[in-house]
Amino acid sequence: MATLEELTERIRAAAASGAGLSRTVKIDLKGEGVIHLDGPTVTNDDRPADLTVTISRADLTALGKGELDPTRAMMTGRLRLSDMGLAFSLQPQIQALFSKAV
Repeated sequence: MATLEELTERIRAAAASGAGLSRTVKIDLKGEGVIHLDGPTVTNDDRPADLTVTISRADLTALGKGELDPTRAMMTGRLRLSDMGLAFSLQPQIQALFSKAV
């Protein structure tokens, strides 16, 4: 499984390649750290964001690889979203970013 640093670097590279998001997103890895995305800028700073996604590091990796269904993950509590409407509007951008990051 990828470390926090490896995941951050992969997401940073994907965001730099033009797959950045139009809103700020914080990925809370349930006590294992955070990844904050603000356009092409990706850090591990725990700052406020328009959308906070709470997910374990293992589930984030599985989600990016297409091994975990996001709807099932939400229904079972493995994935939590601070703003469901915003998450759905960003879904294509998020999927494009994570598909490049794995």
